[in-house]
Amino acid sequence: MKTTPGGQGLTVTSLMRQAAAYNAERIAVIHGSRRITFREAWRRGVQMANWLLGLGLNPGDRVGVLEDNSIEAQDFFLGSAIAGIVRVPLYARNAIESHAHMLSHTGCRAVIVADIYQDEIRQVAPLVATLEHILIRDETYESSLSLCSAVDPMIAIAPEDWCIIRHTGGTTGKAKGVAYSHRSWLAAGRDWFYNFPPMQAGDVCLHVGPISHGSGYLYTPTWLAGGVNLLLDHFDPEETLRMLQDERVGYLFVVPAMLSALANHPTAALGTFEDLKVMQVGGAPIADQTAHLARAVFGDVLYQGYGQTEAVPVCMMGPKEWFSEVEGSNPLRSAGRALPYARLEIRDPENADVVLALGEEGEIAILCDGQMLGFWENEASTRERMTSDGFVLTGDIGRLDRNGYLYVLDRKDDMIISGGFNIWPAELENVLLNHPDVLEVAVYAIPDTRWGETPAATCVINDRASVTAADLIELCAKTLGSYKKPTQIYFQSDALPKSPVGKVQRKVLREPHWQDQDRRVSGN
Repeated sequence: MKTTPGGQGLTVTSLMRQAAAYNAERIAVIHGSRRITFREAWRRGVQMANWLLGLGLNPGDRVGVLEDNSIEAQDFFLGSAIAGIVRVPLYARNAIESHAHMLSHTGCRAVIVADIYQDEIRQVAPLVATLEHILIRDETYESSLSLCSAVDPMIAIAPEDWCIIRHTGGTTGKAKGVAYSHRSWLAAGRDWFYNFPPMQAGDVCLHVGPISHGSGYLYTPTWLAGGVNLLLDHFDPEETLRMLQDERVGYLFVVPAMLSALANHPTAALGTFEDLKVMQVGGAPIADQTAHLARAVFGDVLYQGYGQTEAVPVCMMGPKEWFSEVEGSNPLRSAGRALPYARLEIRDPENADVVLALGEEGEIAILCDGQMLGFWENEASTRERMTSDGFVLTGDIGRLDRNGYLYVLDRKDDMIISGGFNIWPAELENVLLNHPDVLEVAVYAIPDTRWGETPAATCVINDRASVTAADLIELCAKTLGSYKKPTQIYFQSDALPKSPVGKVQRKVLREPHWQDQDRRVSGN
């Protein structure tokens, strides 16, 4: 085991260690009735690191985690960084097969799981050949953690070492791993905050979504600023509104569906949100009416960002710009403008090495410090998504106007973004085709007033079929998780529309549902 007397360069670990020392007596994390200081949180993180190392794990090993927001979640957030372990978050709404794939293809040697999810992980464990240890946070967790050494192991970590592997959807139904180094994870967090009002020590950042997901990009910057990470383990609009006021929240990340639920709640208009500085909106397009209503309720605190797990963020726009009038532009319908230290281009969808002129429609391409270097052990997918000069191709079709505003118009690759979650049609189609009554199937996005867009499926069934739409929806929910299930199933006896080479044309089925829309992505 390598150790170093202190200097590690600029890494997540070294900077979080420094912030813990400089803010030792400040409150670092709140969950429910529990409040812990930076000193206490760091000690717990060190004990978690020593627990992991005591299992025989080594720096660079991957460890999965399945949890909701909690004090224990911050233990591993810190502990993995202190031990040099690569964190692999699993998503609670995923199915068993998805958990198994994420653990297997990253070669996880251990998995940490909240008590309520232990039954799922016990089903997953036999499917993961590399898995050696399952650490369950049950009633023995606190006593076991307290027995671990509180002496910082001071593992030598370089800025280029891997820090976390987050997963994104795959066109064949298999999630792809996006690995962040310590350097790129810090860069992503820094760029998220670039246009925000400065965070002061003691400012509160509320996490209404899991820190394993989009909200996690704000966790590290908040810690480094001496701020408070306030954790909710589920989203409830009334509770969230109460926390915004009672805890004097300054910052939070929300997907548009959450923002809509908050702004439309009956108690929202009665609230006062004097300490609120930033409501960062991302993960999906937002409807104009939601943006206007949220501004009326919460004030000039809305910030919109654009990026994706593979490269984030590249665009950002604050309230003055978002709701402004700019000759030649429509900021309200845009995703903002490129951040100062990111490059944003529109590429030819058929030849990604060709950069298109302002005003032309093509594939959005990103180059930023917070981007991936490639998919985890997936060279074929890396070649598909990265250009010869290092840009990440987003799969989104868009255009840039003369003032640099980006407009997201459509998707190149049929991906569905529902309530901030990525859903790939092929993943659902593979499940539906396993039903004996289904001969052909195509899955595509249709507009949805709550989630922005939602999956729909057109199924060709045999003449004697008895299957119902409810049967197929239940099959998808059971196999893939409830958030990926189609909300509409259409049956037909005719063959699906196909291209001259026999490829199913999803867009032909999709288009009638979008005829009254001015763009082929929907906001909520």
